Amino acid sequence: MKKSSFAVSAGPAVITAISLLATPAALAQTTFPSKNLVMIVPYTPAGSADAMSRAIAQRLGEAWGRNVIVDNRPGASGMIGTEMVTKAEPDGHTLLGHTSSYPATAAVRAKLPFDPGKSIIPVGMTARAPMLFALHPSVPAKNIKELIAIAKKNPGKFNYGSSGTGGNNHFSGALFASAAGIKMEHVPYKGISLAVTAIASGEVEIVIASSSALLPQRDSGRIRILGVTSLEKSPLFPDLPTIASQGVPGYEYQLWWGTFAPAGMSTERLNFINAAINKIIASADMKKFLDTQGAEAWPLPLAQLPDLLPKEIARYKQAMQLAGIQPQ
Repeated sequence: MKKSSFAVSAGPAVITAISLLATPAALAQTTFPSKNLVMIVPYTPAGSADAMSRAIAQRLGEAWGRNVIVDNRPGASGMIGTEMVTKAEPDGHTLLGHTSSYPATAAVRAKLPFDPGKSIIPVGMTARAPMLFALHPSVPAKNIKELIAIAKKNPGKFNYGSSGTGGNNHFSGALFASAAGIKMEHVPYKGISLAVTAIASGEVEIVIASSSALLPQRDSGRIRILGVTSLEKSPLFPDLPTIASQGVPGYEYQLWWGTFAPAGMSTERLNFINAAINKIIASADMKKFLDTQGAEAWPLPLAQLPDLLPKEIARYKQAMQLAGIQPQ
């Protein structure tokens, strides 16, 4: 930052007075970022978590005049990359792009080498969206009611794919089967892109996933979308009925995406990063991007973020018991 002529010519007493008046937030802005940043994405490329994280990383880099390098570190349903971030310096130069798959996975893990609700902290939420229920065209069902009727006559006939045990796709499928009163076999893959490839080829019959993962296959005619997982009709997909309205009352499952950091960061640094992310989310450019992802902006002030992970993990533990998912 270029110094003003007043600052250069001011005497020691004046400079001291100015220093005393400088706020911590202002000081944080002048010292951060002091180098290029890394955005760890603990999932494979091409999924929604990767797309959302890259969108935020690119725009943060443009705003801050630094490179924000996206580093995909998949494995263990997102826990390998997450653990890396828990060991990083909490100075804001290492960030973590995550999704609601994280508290779902944390809920089913019997043991982790870090505290999933306290070792990382959210610094800004990006977006939220319902999931889409996809079916392979070989299944002669045009809606959820017809699918349930076929499944009840043929217990265990249908397989549903997921990005891994304990992820959103696993939870949403298990909860659907429980709520619908049917039996489906879970087939975990190493990433949602592989699960989507599996349903497109007919290897599995069902995948519940984000629109960004599924819509390209729908547009090519390889899968059929039967509905959305929001409790009420979504403005993002006005032509799609809800799963709840098709014979599964009360069924609901929503996704979210956000940016996290190692615990222990100063409040001033957290406020600075949170403000930057919320400004990005409010931009017309970001809205255009989120429209392509089938998601809506979900900016949250810092005051609403500390309890997010503990509450989400507790909610998923309750869902795990309801769906009969065993700890891993």
